[in-house]
Amino acid sequence: MTTPPPPRWITETEPGHSEWYIERFRTMAAEGADLAGEARLVDAMVGRAARILDAGCGPGRIGGYLHGAGHDVVGVDVDPKLIDAALEDYPGPDWRVGDLAALDLRDADDRLTFDAIVCAGNVLAFVAPDTEALVLTRLREHLADDGFIVTGFHTARLSVDDFDAAVAEAGLRVDLRLSTWDVKPWHDGADFAVSILRHV
Repeated sequence: MTTPPPPRWITETEPGHSEWYIERFRTMAAEGADLAGEARLVDAMVGRAARILDAGCGPGRIGGYLHGAGHDVVGVDVDPKLIDAALEDYPGPDWRVGDLAALDLRDADDRLTFDAIVCAGNVLAFVAPDTEALVLTRLREHLADDGFIVTGFHTARLSVDDFDAAVAEAGLRVDLRLSTWDVKPWHDGADFAVSILRHV
């Protein structure tokens, strides 16, 4: 497999960005901000003790919540600093450093599959240019037959048309689209897109 180019999170951010990002969410948590909206949506969509992949997990807020709700969580992020923060702040999930464009999680028998994959926080807008379909393909390869992927991103960072083309190329389909993580209906002028994807 050809090594994919590094993601925008690495190539298009300034030095110190990771540390700023970590401290931003630690400060918000200390101030009592609601940081679990995406996780609550995923939790409502799965059965108890589901296997969930937090793809582009950052410092762990979503996977940490889902682990606390009783799910079996693996979190993957390309940034080792974010994974270190997840290990410190949210012990319990299986946190791993890895590029989603080269994702290959295997256990002793075969590739790990998940009941749900959450890809929040503009992750798809931070992958390398023109690798959105590749990333979605790697996620699909880890998705149980009846599972789903849920993604969220600002439409100014990634157009819905480009995203939908990547979805089709990856062998997925849009099952439902919302304009927020708190389940507001989709409309053409929305500046945010939450999409639930399933196998074709």
